[in-house]
Amino acid sequence: MTNYFKYLPVSDEDINWGLHVLNAGCNRIEHNVSYPAPGHPDDHYFNWDNGRVLNEYQIVYISRGRGIFESEGCRETSIQEGTVILLFPGEWHRFKPDAETGWDEFWVGFKGEIVENIVKKHFLTPKQCILHMGVDHQIIHLFMEIIGHTKNEQPGYQPLISGIVLHLLGEIYTRTKQEAIKQKDISEMLIEKARVILRTNVNTNIPIEKVAEELQVSYSWFRKVFKAFTGMAPHQYLLQLKIEKARLLLTGTTKPIKEIAFELGFESSFYFSRIFKVKMGESPDSYRKTKRP
Repeated sequence: MTNYFKYLPVSDEDINWGLHVLNAGCNRIEHNVSYPAPGHPDDHYFNWDNGRVLNEYQIVYISRGRGIFESEGCRETSIQEGTVILLFPGEWHRFKPDAETGWDEFWVGFKGEIVENIVKKHFLTPKQCILHMGVDHQIIHLFMEIIGHTKNEQPGYQPLISGIVLHLLGEIYTRTKQEAIKQKDISEMLIEKARVILRTNVNTNIPIEKVAEELQVSYSWFRKVFKAFTGMAPHQYLLQLKIEKARLLLTGTTKPIKEIAFELGFESSFYFSRIFKVKMGESPDSYRKTKRP
């Protein structure tokens, strides 16, 4: 990688286009090298202690190495290769590569009514400024196209590179949506597996922590996601399964209520009767008398 950056002149015509590029570049920051590299204008240069606030949007892509990032809306976060950082105007931020690894970075700065509308419609927000895209040849190619056109500044290059910026934003938005769907699919699969585990343990009092352990996820994550998908906590879901089975046993068998309570893992028939009445609005005995054919 050849280090390069350029800050661009902008005409009224460029501004009227709706999106214009202010700067672009790429840098290889070797390990134990001070950051950022010298030569940037004062309003773009910063140090880690003070950070900075820009009057523009930027897309920063880390294609190699690692580091850290922090902004007004995002706590200090580790950055790995393949990460996109979105910077917003008026938003304080700071970032730097790890001294041991350095990093390779690509960036483009831009402004305009088009991106303002995108942000206004909440397609991009400062709270979601760290996006994991992976090391991607297409993303690097788009940055290199922008950089290539800025070197020559041929007539009409601004609308051309602003179009590439829109392509970049489209790629970022699409891939984050796909990743969200992928994560949702994984979560849904795990919750469905949890439902099976709970159904097959309806006659026991299986600890919910054990279910999370079997799924190889944390208990707090499992409880939160399970409730998001089902509308109830795992323990309540299991209790609901027990009540549903109790209804079948009450109407379909002549088993004593005490035996049904024992079969479903309740600690006592009294506790079973109390829970059943809370859930169904009547006692097990009354339910059997009114519902049994």
